[in-house]
Amino acid sequence: MPIEIESPEQLGYGNIRNNLSESSYTDAFFRALDVDLRDLVLCYGSHAGHEGLRRLVAWDAAREADRGEDAGSQMAAEIAAAGAPATIGPEDVLLTIGAAGALFIIATTLLEKDDEIVVVRPNYATNIETPRAIGAKVRFIDLRFEEGFALDLDEISHAIGPRTKYISVTYPHNPTGVCLDGGQLAALVQLAESRGVRLLVDETYRDMVFGERLPLAAAASPNVISVSSLSKTYGLPGLRTGWIVCRDAQLMERFLATKEQIHICGPVLDEELAYHYWLHKAEHYGRIKADIAEKFGIVKTWMQQQENFEWVEPGGGCVCFPRVRRPVGLDMDKFYRVLLEKHGTYVGPGHWFEMPRFYMRIGFGWPTQAQLREGLEALTNALQEVSSRD
Repeated sequence: MPIEIESPEQLGYGNIRNNLSESSYTDAFFRALDVDLRDLVLCYGSHAGHEGLRRLVAWDAAREADRGEDAGSQMAAEIAAAGAPATIGPEDVLLTIGAAGALFIIATTLLEKDDEIVVVRPNYATNIETPRAIGAKVRFIDLRFEEGFALDLDEISHAIGPRTKYISVTYPHNPTGVCLDGGQLAALVQLAESRGVRLLVDETYRDMVFGERLPLAAAASPNVISVSSLSKTYGLPGLRTGWIVCRDAQLMERFLATKEQIHICGPVLDEELAYHYWLHKAEHYGRIKADIAEKFGIVKTWMQQQENFEWVEPGGGCVCFPRVRRPVGLDMDKFYRVLLEKHGTYVGPGHWFEMPRFYMRIGFGWPTQAQLREGLEALTNALQEVSSRD
């Protein structure tokens, strides 16, 4: 597996003036949690995770279903018509060390050597490298810029074979920000059920959609596994708190057994802090969503005012995946070097996602609005400087 030596954490945040590489919202300060933990016992915690936090995650999902929030989606209507129970209980929630930990648990539970998975690409490295390390075959469904990074359901269907264990998709997608619609998600659920495979939906950015939010995917069927965390939308990657949601009790027991073999339980301190933050989720969420909307507006305006980059406009999340419009003959290594060394700006180059380097992920949730504006201007200037030299 590759070591992330190019991550901003490894390069040093002090060496980057405008960090446009992050895939999460602005990191929260400890004081934002406003909690006294002096009486917390630092013992082995519940192996399934903090009971209070698991109840809050389940309560959110149940409230969504009961109130019919975003129920105008085609998927919600189809779930209701089929009579599928949508209530999620705390027993359906397993806390993990971030979404990365959840994906690792899922892969190591469901896959053995020579098994297969169907994975949408570009994708998060854990969804690809962990199955590879196990010895499983990864069948890629490549999203194409020219097709608006749209998911081809027929291609997924053809990729499923007798050794396929699960299909892996993300909503909204990282790094493109493109969203599934209700009909697509319902079709994926039906496809997985009819072919006897699991559907894994990484929903880490689900709270960040710009329009109508789809229901929690795991509510659709016991065959569906939802993954999420506090890292991306809520700016708490340092707490390393994520979760798996699934209504298949036997499968959840297997996930728990895998988790116990990896690290027994989650960090008691992290989960307690996450619980107190989640108690006030609504007030944090409103502020974050408003700021993301403003920052997205800044990026959209920049895209409209320049001619050297093109994109598929994202429908959610806090990242986008533009590309250089005319990359032929352009020295991309020099471009990234000038961008960082002269302009102090850092983005996620395309090779992070097994894509050409003239693609890049721009994260607009993490920097301040001033840093975002400066970083976008730096992208324009760096490309012009490298193009003029060549």
